[in-house]
Amino acid sequence: MKKTISTQKHESGFTLIEIMIVVVIVAILASIALPAYQDYVMRGNRAEGRAAIATVAQQLERCFTRTNSYNDASCNFATGATENGLYVIGLVNDAGSYTITATQQFGDGDCGNLSLQQDGTRGSNNNAACW
Repeated sequence: MKKTISTQKHESGFTLIEIMIVVVIVAILASIALPAYQDYVMRGNRAEGRAAIATVAQQLERCFTRTNSYNDASCNFATGATENGLYVIGLVNDAGSYTITATQQFGDGDCGNLSLQQDGTRGSNNNAACW
């Protein structure tokens, strides 16, 4: 019996074409996922501003309930920078009205600054998306 020895080599690995296809697929997925992630982060940042405005509005309404004035000296309001420093909360109030403004500190071009007045009027660059 004769034995035949195979001279073929079996090498395993990836070809350059296969690697390039995988890189293109990853790039396409990243180009879709990155804007969605950035939008998610931006909406999360806006939530901090809305929550801070709501807190100050509640404090103002409690003050008005007790003293029949939005600017009584016995009332304390949580103005200044928010917890993560994404907004600076400002307040303009007199006895019968107020405007709370959240000035954004992180470059939100879609919404800009958020505001709320005592009658519930909300303000921003794009109210539908921002509130």
